[in-house]
Amino acid sequence: MFSRPTPARTLSALALFLVAILAVAGCRSAVDQAGSGAGTEITEGGVLRIGDAGDLTPASLFAGAPAQAMITGLVFDTLITYPPDSLDPQPALAKSWQVAPDGRAVDIVLRDDVAFHDGRPFTSADVQFSLTTYADPTRAGQLARTAALITGYDTADPHAITLRLAQPAGNIMDLLDIVPIIDRYTLADFDTGRSYNGTGAFRFTGWKPGVSMDFEANDHYWGGAPHLDGVEYVIVPDPQTRISQLRTGQLDLLLSVAPRDADALVARSALRVVTQTGVAHNWYLGANVRAPGLSDVRLRRAIAFAVDPDRLLADVYQGHGTVADLPWPEYSPAYDASRNATYGHDVERARALAAEVGDIPVIPISYTTGSLDSEAVAQIIQADLAAAGIETTLAPMDYPSTLEHLIGGTFSGLWITAHTYTQYTPVTLPTGAFPFNAHKNTSNFTDPDYLRAVETAWRTVDPNSPEARDAYRALNTELLDNAFVIELFNKENELAMSPALHGVTWSKRSELDLSDAYLGS
Repeated sequence: MFSRPTPARTLSALALFLVAILAVAGCRSAVDQAGSGAGTEITEGGVLRIGDAGDLTPASLFAGAPAQAMITGLVFDTLITYPPDSLDPQPALAKSWQVAPDGRAVDIVLRDDVAFHDGRPFTSADVQFSLTTYADPTRAGQLARTAALITGYDTADPHAITLRLAQPAGNIMDLLDIVPIIDRYTLADFDTGRSYNGTGAFRFTGWKPGVSMDFEANDHYWGGAPHLDGVEYVIVPDPQTRISQLRTGQLDLLLSVAPRDADALVARSALRVVTQTGVAHNWYLGANVRAPGLSDVRLRRAIAFAVDPDRLLADVYQGHGTVADLPWPEYSPAYDASRNATYGHDVERARALAAEVGDIPVIPISYTTGSLDSEAVAQIIQADLAAAGIETTLAPMDYPSTLEHLIGGTFSGLWITAHTYTQYTPVTLPTGAFPFNAHKNTSNFTDPDYLRAVETAWRTVDPNSPEARDAYRALNTELLDNAFVIELFNKENELAMSPALHGVTWSKRSELDLSDAYLGS
């Protein structure tokens, strides 16, 4: 049976090393990375103040928005965890595991020294409850269909569990990395945001809607007590206000920062900007194929040729990112460099395709407010489409509305936002992510060839096998040919922080790991 050493501090040290060696050049050198802390004495105590725009929405906790990710990342643990830059699973609440050769069963050995924040021991029954709760499609967990494949649980041993699957799932380890292990006795409080009882490094102590969330250190954490006394997540909707509060010491960490602000912070202050390596945000233009005009694939292809992602990246994001027509990072087995330039900026070709379609209605472009960058992207795309003879109107909306439309598939035309999940096993994207799910997606796109490619990849036990790679090639063909999701560019998120903050790492889920973080001098 597969087994690895499990101390949390060891894993954190490995993550820090990976961050250091993968740091980008220039102003984001290794000494600027969150985990460097070289020559800084570890300081115990203090409350870390984190600023971001989003508020908690308990009903969609599993959807992964930043405020929700603060809860799942600080308060809860998962069974396994991936390093940021690979798909090599590492132990967490699971000490070891073994997947059956046919992919229809997974045997998992659990830690026997873990307790929830209320003191109750963690057992295999909690694993079963967490996975079955996550599988409920009303909870908006994007891997709910993978969780629903688990049809049997053997929990006779409180410190071991066997999962039995209705079919093989090549991304079963992704599920074990993503699903938080929750308390089966306090679900009512979990659903309302009153309290969250987890096994993580921090305890949830309160939520003031529209204002803040508070956490205190779990001194009995199985991975070792955190250095910090606590964490305060402060809701600050305006990005420039967040920057100002970071400069003046009212905040210690921002969960994201625009590239132009990042460059200014590094150039003009002692504040640090840290790239979250391994967690790409893929900006894309989605198309609801039920909206007027967008059911015609020729128009969607025209839009793909009309948009100039190089200009978006250069003008709005100061070159922080890479342009690609497919979503995969280079370490993904689905990565295909030869097909990443299928759609280049070609106004004449876009015009020709649009002319074939004929009469095209005015198409709304939805984008999320709260960022000057997102508004600038929307305006550039509108101008690009106009140059190809495609008239649009801009439709700004707040983040809760964007999330509601993403889940419900109710955008009135095109929309601009970012997705993740490309950092996982390739089949996780088209079986889980809202824009891509082959059974029900935000675009309302259905196609038997797309579904066949996804199902073939999903049922392949080894996600790196030749059979799986053949399925990924078919999947890539379907994504490019149908253009219901038009990839723009990939950009790794950037954190901005006080020079006093050290030891911050993160998971492949992009959740912060603050178990080793501290506020030095």
